[in-house]
This record gives sequence, structure tokens and C-alpha cells, in this order.
Amino acid sequence: MNYNNFKFLSFDCYGTLIDWESGIWNAFQPLIHFNKRDDLTREKVLRNFALLESEQQKKTPSMLYPEILFNVHMQFSKQHDLKSNESLDKEFGDSVKHWPAFPDSADALRILKKNFKLVILSNVNTKGFASSNRWLGVEFDEIYTAEDVGSYKPTLANFDYMFENIEKKYNEKPQSILHVAQSLFHDHVPAKHFDMTTVWIDRQNLDNGGNWGATKVVDNLPKPDVIFKDLISFAEETAKN
Repeated sequence: MNYNNFKFLSFDCYGTLIDWESGIWNAFQPLIHFNKRDDLTREKVLRNFALLESEQQKKTPSMLYPEILFNVHMQFSKQHDLKSNESLDKEFGDSVKHWPAFPDSADALRILKKNFKLVILSNVNTKGFASSNRWLGVEFDEIYTAEDVGSYKPTLANFDYMFENIEKKYNEKPQSILHVAQSLFHDHVPAKHFDMTTVWIDRQNLDNGGNWGATKVVDNLPKPDVIFKDLISFAEETAKN
């Protein structure tokens, strides 16, 4: 791929830059410990989370992400016969600020910042991303969140919002944007609807039979243009151009 063809890199944040699966799993521990349950494995919890989160976002597209998480925590508790309370539900809802960055994110983003404008297209709220941005080591040129759009990816409106704003501010067409993301469900499916060129940061190793984790399973797999196992490998490859 000739990366010189692109002026912008648009990123999904959670799963690509921020290790949301570890963050989600850690945030469930108070509930699991409170109920003294040893049958709820990481794989089981993340798989259930993926389904609950996507359904809640579809049902209430204007709901802010902390409230989405609050409701997911309550629903998860009921489904698994767990005792919860408002304090535990709220703690989970406010947990994004504790989700860690992947070890390579800051280094990779600093490399990429030298040659591209960096754009966030995220499914969290503005305040939530600001708390995560502290760990990422760069200033993004544009930040578009679900709170700005009023819907959650994979809804096409989120990509339309990005296209419209970049064209308005920079007079650039969607073809100048390279979309970089881990999630096939949230990002590559809608991006390919618009014929975007995409980079798959396959942190879950799905291309080699890995686990879907906290991402909803996609039956008809999209075809990303290039695949990397981590972000630093992608960044180093672009630097060769």
C-alpha cells in the first residue's frame, strides 16, 4: 500500500488504542467478587458484554456511554443471577477512565503523527475519550464521538459525520482518509460500505482463529486492505514510505 495517498488516519480507539477488553474484565471484578462466583471466565464475560453492549447502543443511540455501561452492568447481573447495587453499576459505568492503553499505542501514534493528521471516531462520550487521551501521548487533530453524532458505530451516520466535518474543515474527500481499527463489527463493516481503505489491527488474532472477545461476531466478514497484529508494526511500515 502507498500510504502517501492518504492525509488522514481515522482510528477506532477502544480495542485499537485502548485495551478495552482488559479494562472491561477488570471493571467486572467487583461484581464477580461480591457474588463469590468462579464460573464467570474472562471469555464468557466479554462475549456476553459484546451482545449486551451492541443491543443497548442500538436501542438507545442517544444515551451517553457511561449510561450504556451502567445498563449493561445491570443486565449482566440479572442474566447471571448476580446481586448488584447502584454503586457497583455506577462504578462500572464510570470505568472507562481506568481502561489502559496498549503498550505500543503512544509510541506508534507519535510516529504516525509525523506524516498524517490523526482523527478519532469513537463510540464513547467526549469526556470518556478525554480521560483515555491522557495515555495516548499525542494531540489528535479531530475527535468525533458517539455523543457528537447521536448514534453508535456500526451505524453509518458516524462515518458520514466524519466525512462531512473533514470536508467542511479541510476540503478533503473521504478518499484521503485511511481507517485504522481492530473491530470488524464496529468499524470495518461500515467503512467498507463506503469503500474506504482500511487497516485491520488484529489484536485478537482473529485472522488466525483467535477469540472475538468483547466484539460482536460478524457473520459476513469484510475484507480489510491490510492486516497488522499491533499498531507499532503499522506505524513502522508507514514510516518506510
